[in-house]
Amino acid sequence: MRVALVTGAGSGIGRAVARALAREGWTLALMGRREAALRETLPDALALPTDVADEAQVDAAFATLRERFSRLDLLFNNAGIGAPAVPIDELTVAQWRAVVDTNLTGSFLCARAAFGLMKAQTPRGGRIINNGSISAYAPRPFSAPYTSTKHAISGLTKSLSLDGRAFDIAVGQIDIGNAATEMTERMANGVPQANGQMAVEPRMDVEDVARAVVYMAGLPLSANVLNMTVMATQMPFVGRG
Repeated sequence: MRVALVTGAGSGIGRAVARALAREGWTLALMGRREAALRETLPDALALPTDVADEAQVDAAFATLRERFSRLDLLFNNAGIGAPAVPIDELTVAQWRAVVDTNLTGSFLCARAAFGLMKAQTPRGGRIINNGSISAYAPRPFSAPYTSTKHAISGLTKSLSLDGRAFDIAVGQIDIGNAATEMTERMANGVPQANGQMAVEPRMDVEDVARAVVYMAGLPLSANVLNMTVMATQMPFVGRG
């Protein structure tokens, strides 16, 4: 039995990845804020209603997972949010903290709990895949909170990939550009560009992201994709600026 935990599994990329992993024979645990949405994703999976920014809730969810399955082979650290696309002087501290707490602290808390379980289980080890973003390399206008946290995720990935070596824990990252989810629906109507213009941006099927994660997850622990970028071919990324 291969056990995978997907955070942010109630919609979008998390839902698509969870379903794709299930089709490949993985046993799934799903983490997200809305239990009904988790059950809609996969009715037979272990639903763990959790705010990933809350240490006590994350620890309780991992305790439930450990009690049910006794191990964890894969964590897809996917849960994330954005902030309103406004100039930084119009952004509230509460909006900033919400993004940092979910995107960065939430990923840390889940990785921390996964490390503890993966180090102790038999056979030892596992894999963590962090959901980064191409925004870490080429930010959009008015995206300081989101971009900052995704830069930090890149550092977290590299650090954990080193720390995991001694315990057979492989850590990698997938950077996604314009997957067709609720979060990117606004791109169909045009979004601000670096030159000040508004432009409609191409999107790609979220299933293409799911297949990429399934590939990364299926590697033996002796091999690792440290970084993968999967994006809509014609989106403004290469040469954005």
